[in-house]
Amino acid sequence: MAMYGIPVLILKEGSQRTVGREALRANIMAARALAEVLKTSLGPRGLDKMLVDSFGDVTVTNDGATIVKEMEVQHPAAKLLVEVAKAQDAEVGDGTTSAVVLAGALLRKAEELLDQNIHPTIIIEGYTKALKEALRILDEIALKVNPSDRETLKKVVSTTIASKYIGGPLVSEKLTNMAIDAALTVADKKPDGTYDFRVDDVKIEKKKGGNVLDTQLVYGIVLDKEVVHPGMPRRVENAKIALLDAALEVEKPEITAKINITSPELMNAFIEEEARILRDMVEKIASTGANVVITQKGIDEVAQHFLAKKGILAVRRVKRSDLEKLERATGGKIVSSVRDLKPEDLGYAALVEERRVGNDKMVFVEGCKNPKAVTILVRGASDMVLDEIERSLKDALNVLRNVLRVPKIVPGGGATEIAVALKLRDYAAKIGGKEQLAIEAFASALEEIPLILAETAGLDPLETLMKLRQYHSEGKVNAGIDVINGVVREDMSAISVVEPLLVKNSMIKTAAEAAVTILKIDDIIAASPLKKEKEEKKEKKEEEETSLGKTSF
Repeated sequence: MAMYGIPVLILKEGSQRTVGREALRANIMAARALAEVLKTSLGPRGLDKMLVDSFGDVTVTNDGATIVKEMEVQHPAAKLLVEVAKAQDAEVGDGTTSAVVLAGALLRKAEELLDQNIHPTIIIEGYTKALKEALRILDEIALKVNPSDRETLKKVVSTTIASKYIGGPLVSEKLTNMAIDAALTVADKKPDGTYDFRVDDVKIEKKKGGNVLDTQLVYGIVLDKEVVHPGMPRRVENAKIALLDAALEVEKPEITAKINITSPELMNAFIEEEARILRDMVEKIASTGANVVITQKGIDEVAQHFLAKKGILAVRRVKRSDLEKLERATGGKIVSSVRDLKPEDLGYAALVEERRVGNDKMVFVEGCKNPKAVTILVRGASDMVLDEIERSLKDALNVLRNVLRVPKIVPGGGATEIAVALKLRDYAAKIGGKEQLAIEAFASALEEIPLILAETAGLDPLETLMKLRQYHSEGKVNAGIDVINGVVREDMSAISVVEPLLVKNSMIKTAAEAAVTILKIDDIIAASPLKKEKEEKKEKKEEEETSLGKTSF
């Protein structure tokens, strides 16, 4: 801008500004590029990505949230889609790839409308109305189920696990049953028939070695620690467990203090007093009837000796999260001071035992009466396999939480997206005007999901879409793509391909909100990179120092 021939600069030197349609197109292009990366990972036949980070660590996965987290995306608009995947993962724990792919499809359809000179505000208005109607349609076609029905839960989990590579049907079935057993054990039934289930109550402990089929569910907690003293028992039956958030050590004063010792007798007295304090602590623990001590802090060597003499098994430096899980599993209470320990604070387990798992020793606390926290001990040949199984189990547990919380399911294999898209087109005709085009664009974007599923299954995408539309127009709402066998089925629930309503709701909601956020941006003002400035300052300083050095010489 120039006024009276003088240029007016409002931005810092080196800043870049992109305005209007150009800014919008740049953002759409970046977001679409990220969606394109994830596209081929969608569904049971989705392909994996190999991600190598700056340290050279390799991750091989087709989990959407993991891919976008590991990619280290730079473009601010693409970062918005990364946030979408993270939000979807945090909220429902599944459907991350679908959410990013749908957001990319919505932006591509919006770009086509922008080319027809339709204002972004109208597109946003149309997308908002379409989202509201889509959520209503989803609720309408969802089927209410009994959350405690094991067969229904099995269908939902196996659909989720099918999209991950975990080594065949045997492994898949084992992990499915394990996840359901774990969830139903720790879930609390509410008066309205739904369940309150926290995924954190299921601890996933990984240990390299063995086979994936050696993975086991422990009705208690497995600690990646070993017994602290060789003189202690390695196995305790009918364990009464003291859970401590206190160190079995002599406390050091908070202020700096010095002790002057003038004779060997005083030194002896000092050491004996330390030992007496520790002996009293151990006596206090033993007097409550505890035969196992698990503490978050340290245990002094002298205290270890006294505990071993009493036949008490002890484990130290246990993570706070593990201590809290032990509290829920054993029914004990975490105590912050040994003085306050009472018999009623002790937890119970039928067996506490140190076992060798692979090359390491681990402590198993199992056989709890009513465990509200359990452990899945995952085995596998490599770190990559272990990580992928952990991701699969987390997805399985998350979808279980979703069904237990909102016991409604919808058909999978693209059936739901097609059903919603067809009803949205009818709704668009009622709305009319330019908004109708935006609602129709939203419906077309939803159809991208079954198109990609058909592509990854090696089917002809357009032919598959036409067939699906035909089935749905005949009233077959459950018609979808059987990706495993590469055919279009009239009823996806007949082959147990179903998904929680909560996942679909969240996927459409987060994708639409991301698309709307990007469409609202019409100006990008990017400051000059800070790194460049620092380098310039450093060079300038070095030049000054050099010139000063020359002068003084």
